[in-house]
Amino acid sequence: MIKVLVSDKLSNDGLKILESAKDSISVDVKVGLTPEQLKEIIGEYDAIIIRSATKLTKDVLEKAVRLKAVARAGVGVDNVDLAFAKEKGIGVMNTPGGSTSAVAELALGMMLSLCRSIPFADASMKSGKWEKKSLIGVQLADKTLGIIGMGRIGRKLSEYARALGMTVIGYDPIVKTDLAGIKRVELENLFESADWISLHVPMTPETKGIINDASIAKMKNGVRIINCARGGVIDEAALKCGLDSGKVAGAGLDVFEKEPPAAENIALHPKVIATPHVGAATAEAQASVSSEAAEIIINFARTGQYLNRVA
Repeated sequence: MIKVLVSDKLSNDGLKILESAKDSISVDVKVGLTPEQLKEIIGEYDAIIIRSATKLTKDVLEKAVRLKAVARAGVGVDNVDLAFAKEKGIGVMNTPGGSTSAVAELALGMMLSLCRSIPFADASMKSGKWEKKSLIGVQLADKTLGIIGMGRIGRKLSEYARALGMTVIGYDPIVKTDLAGIKRVELENLFESADWISLHVPMTPETKGIINDASIAKMKNGVRIINCARGGVIDEAALKCGLDSGKVAGAGLDVFEKEPPAAENIALHPKVIATPHVGAATAEAQASVSSEAAEIIINFARTGQYLNRVA
């Protein structure tokens, strides 16, 4: 029997799965803890289920004297100090499959919204205007989409894009072969060839600021950039310069360097469509990642195995 803390909101599906495993785990649900409150109690638990709100920093993990397993209901684990968790022998697991379609669909929605100025047209109509002549868009068909990060989400977006008649090229520092429908290219070739660029990589030292002044300079004039991954992979100051100059025709952003952004931020730019980090925020995705997180913790309690281990 292990003791499990749920410190972020899970769907009812996930909670019901946890409740069904009373032979293996005891569960406390304590959502909305401050870092100090979390430090006070985390030493009582063998495992914890989190989403993005809980930050398992080094000073928090130092207090986790019993902790052996972390389950992240979602993909990104940049809210966990992975190096220190590994040093302490704490296995960190994620749920990579549950939000794949949700995030890929948002990225595609950003692309469609940008190319046809849908949010701006809607705002214009709601203000009583009829600005038909100024809303000349572009098509996705026959354009080249460059995907940075060819994991599950990148591959799913590729499926959608190819169905709309796009050519898809991709770069991934790990994947070294072509995937179905995606021609693998080097990063510099992707920057030079793509009409659209969509980012689907985790936040690491290697990917931080992968979109910057130098990379934007290599891109086609009028490129459009989508980021539904992590805010730090784009240098927002460089992106603003690109948008101001016209080098970048538009951007769709679901994530930001600082969340929520400061009062003056890239989301306010007239060429940007922005959403508040809602990539995985569908009812289906939330049920899926919550259930998967619950299941991998129960499996850990019963077998000691770390499924989907990332650290």
